[in-house]
Amino acid sequence: MPFTHDFRRSHRSIRMTELRHGANMRRRYFLKVVGGAAMLPTLSLLARAETYPSRPVRIIAGFAAGGGVDISARLIGQWLGERLGQPFVTENRTGADGNIATEAVVNAPADGYTLLLATLPNAVNASLYPHLKFDFIRDIAPVGGVVRVPMVVLVHPSVPANNIPELIAYGKANPGKLNLASAGTGSAPHMAAELFNFMAGVNMQHVPYRGQSPALSDLIGGQVQILFAAAPGTVDYIRSGKLRALAVTSATGADVLRDLPTIASSIPGYEASQWYGIAAPKNTPADIIGRLNKEINASFADTAMVSRFAAISGEPLGGTPEQFGKLIADETEKWAKVVKFAGIKID
Repeated sequence: MPFTHDFRRSHRSIRMTELRHGANMRRRYFLKVVGGAAMLPTLSLLARAETYPSRPVRIIAGFAAGGGVDISARLIGQWLGERLGQPFVTENRTGADGNIATEAVVNAPADGYTLLLATLPNAVNASLYPHLKFDFIRDIAPVGGVVRVPMVVLVHPSVPANNIPELIAYGKANPGKLNLASAGTGSAPHMAAELFNFMAGVNMQHVPYRGQSPALSDLIGGQVQILFAAAPGTVDYIRSGKLRALAVTSATGADVLRDLPTIASSIPGYEASQWYGIAAPKNTPADIIGRLNKEINASFADTAMVSRFAAISGEPLGGTPEQFGKLIADETEKWAKVVKFAGIKID
């Protein structure tokens, strides 16, 4: 009897040990499976980031070939293509001050294969056009800033002003007698000039042109007296004496025009410059945005790329997607006030 009792007790002990061992095995297997499943989204993101792009990418530019928007898109597109192993092709979709291009990107699949060369008019258009079919801040995903380009204040030699204080004094003494040329209503140079009107308390009469070239021609001819112009393409006119440069619009000066003061040195807080960056449709995966942002920022450490940017007077912008998004939001708020002050309308 004792032997049988001991055997049964020993058997139950062995059985319990087997059950516990089996339960532990099942628990470890379950945790391994669950852990592996939890890793799947991360592995999927990593795999997607590693394989992107697997085909050509389009960068939509909302302005004509040869301008600052187009050139910036092609410069950063060439860099991204070389770094990521697929062509980044610039596609020009002109019209409505960039709104046609923006709408095309907003409505594109959020997969990283359709990007926008975002620029200052995107911030201006939010208040300038009352019936847009999109909300730029809501419907795009900022990727990264590329460059900032200063503008320069140019006057015809007949204008009796050699600096910004003298220009302000002349403008106040002769209200409405300064004809202000621009590259078009709502363009970056136009908005820079209206911001000047607002902050300096002067009244210059706006004369819009279809681009900067015809505006420059009429300024040289004396048909208009003042132009806020994108810096590239103006240096020769300044050096030859055909035009007089008074200041640059950026907050810290410009390498291309080192001898010129800033408007801010006479009007504290003034800043207006053209900026370019990359944006994507909203809901574009964060890993794709992160990879593009990383490569954009890498371009600023490349001496050849920095030189190419400098050739268009571009100063590296860079930063995180969040920082570029803040720039867009701040610029949208800023230019909305100027549009309201100036009563700018699009017919």
